[in-house]
Amino acid sequence: MRSWPCVSVALIILVFSASAPARGATRESSNAEQAGARRANETLLAGLRPGRDTFAVAEKRFKAKNLAADDDTGIKEWRDACSGRAIRLELDGKSVIQSITITSLADQEGKCDERLAEFLNPRNWATGLGLRIGASQDQIVGLYGEPNSSGPATKNGRDLALFYYQFDWAGSSVPQVMEVLCARDSGRVVEITLAYPSL
Repeated sequence: MRSWPCVSVALIILVFSASAPARGATRESSNAEQAGARRANETLLAGLRPGRDTFAVAEKRFKAKNLAADDDTGIKEWRDACSGRAIRLELDGKSVIQSITITSLADQEGKCDERLAEFLNPRNWATGLGLRIGASQDQIVGLYGEPNSSGPATKNGRDLALFYYQFDWAGSSVPQVMEVLCARDSGRVVEITLAYPSL
């Protein structure tokens, strides 16, 4: 009977020593999960920075001759009637870009030109982190993490899925909101909007 206390102490030591690495492993996996859950914000779309760049920068980049809508409403758009692609800017009173949208959902009128307009250059159809029109939903989450909200949406008669990101955690000097629309049937990105204040 005297040996039982010794055996009990030995068992307690064995249990604690065995559980110590497990606790360390749990701590390591927790750190890995936190690293994987890190968020990334976006500051650039179509080579432009909402809240910083002016319309003059966009006009130089995309060429004024390709401007589809040029009026005093504060909205400027470059649109390709052949592919249905468009780049749309919303400006403030000082012509500073407030939001940028790149989309493949614009009207297709079948008017195709052999010479591609400057704004159709592939370098203009991506975010700063490399999310492009045609990318998969997995790529969205891989670049920016889980969205703040997501759900079904419709536009121009298309069934879409919306991924909504808020970047206010990154500070007030960067764009605050990004919306990504994907086609429900293919799961591919068809439109991206990046806005400086909010949408």
